Amino acid sequence: MRRLTSLDASFLSLETDNAPMHIGGVSIVDAETPDGRLDFERLRAHVASRLHVSHAFTDQLASLPLGLGRPYWVPAERFDLDAHLERTQLPAPGGRHELEELMNWEMAQRLDRSRPLWHMLFVEGVDSIDGVPPGSVAVICRIHHAAIDGMSGSEIVAALFDPTPTPRTLPAAPPRGRRPGRLAMARQVGRDLFETPELGDLAAGALRRVVGGALDPTLRRAEAPPLPFSAPSTRLNQPITGRRTWSWAILPLDRIKALRQSTGATVNDVVLTLIAGALRRWLESGGQLPDEPLVAMVPVSVREDTERGDGGNLVSAMLVSLATDIDDPSERLRSVRRSALGSKTYHEAIGARSLMEAAELFPFAVSGQAARLYSRLRLAGRHRPIFNLVITNVPGPQVPLYIAGGLLLQHVGAAPIFDGIGMIVPIFSYDGALAVAILSCPDIVERASAITEHLLPALDALETSLAQTRRVSEPSSGAEHNQAQPADE
Repeated sequence: MRRLTSLDASFLSLETDNAPMHIGGVSIVDAETPDGRLDFERLRAHVASRLHVSHAFTDQLASLPLGLGRPYWVPAERFDLDAHLERTQLPAPGGRHELEELMNWEMAQRLDRSRPLWHMLFVEGVDSIDGVPPGSVAVICRIHHAAIDGMSGSEIVAALFDPTPTPRTLPAAPPRGRRPGRLAMARQVGRDLFETPELGDLAAGALRRVVGGALDPTLRRAEAPPLPFSAPSTRLNQPITGRRTWSWAILPLDRIKALRQSTGATVNDVVLTLIAGALRRWLESGGQLPDEPLVAMVPVSVREDTERGDGGNLVSAMLVSLATDIDDPSERLRSVRRSALGSKTYHEAIGARSLMEAAELFPFAVSGQAARLYSRLRLAGRHRPIFNLVITNVPGPQVPLYIAGGLLLQHVGAAPIFDGIGMIVPIFSYDGALAVAILSCPDIVERASAITEHLLPALDALETSLAQTRRVSEPSSGAEHNQAQPADE
């Protein structure tokens, strides 16, 4: 029996019919294996053998009466794998469009809170996607954000997949815990309520960290990050509907790393710059590019090695200016790099876990009512946004992986949106490639592919801009170089 943290519980509070709060992923797999074809029954047996790797697969919510406190994770009373694992067939021709439409439907469906909060769909008929062998399959997995964050989700992916076509033999599943009775739950709830810090103590601690961080001398040299509610109002920051639009692009990781090495930027700086370039082109094409730069919220994992496998959400966040007001890609990269570095400096000075601890200030029942009222009154479009969008980057393994013998070809993420923040950009790196996805609402972004189609051109444009900058800064001949030197040299 484990109590949800306030941050975990916030994803339950935020959930509405228009805003399902689950993380998703699409794994495209070559169905031809060394010892036969990967079919539904083979995948089912594989998943059944790995359920014990995470409590997220076998635990369900136990809520307090009247929603008076945060729920608990308890072993499911009855577990039926067939309620979580299903199969379907892509319509012909089985290409990107058909897979994107299926993902749009899946991400719009809420998970059943009376069961463990996950669902997996085995998709056959992936026959016409560039770079994917005809007859491949896809596995779409959704897990509630209350149970995992990006890093713990990555750990689950690593547990389901293997480094060779022959599945690993995992240690036997430990004895399954018993679901606590009502009396045991009542005692545990009483202990947790007694041990919960008072709101005054939490607020005082948060204030001390902010003031102490603000006095940190390292901040004098850092660029101040964007403030909450300083982002420009855009079409991304409106109330959402229950429909979804999702698309993805695959970028070569070696080209991004080459840009990192030649500029001194980080991989994340380069990727943020590419996303900014794609967003700029898309907004510009509709005559809706704001004069002020878009601001992205970038989640930051604070999960330590001793907390691996714990599940739940262990994240903080930074606000980064995307410099979408700058036309030149190389100048935009320099601006993004400065903003990201400044945000990181401020983030470390104030304390990486401040966001998690701040969530404790908002009682679960009150935050849930506030979220529903905010959505019902459609308040999202009536104030400046806290930030414009979310960009979350999860590093994955750089070696081939297999599931039930089938080679993983691509893995692409998806994540929730909500009123006022109508776009999220999940990024996942795997085996030399970077999968960048866009998820939004079609009432805000008619087609997510209208943005992802600009990502590769944005990479081309950044490489060209940096090459031109280097040519301008380098002398064209030795004679010119000598003439440019001071006389005393």
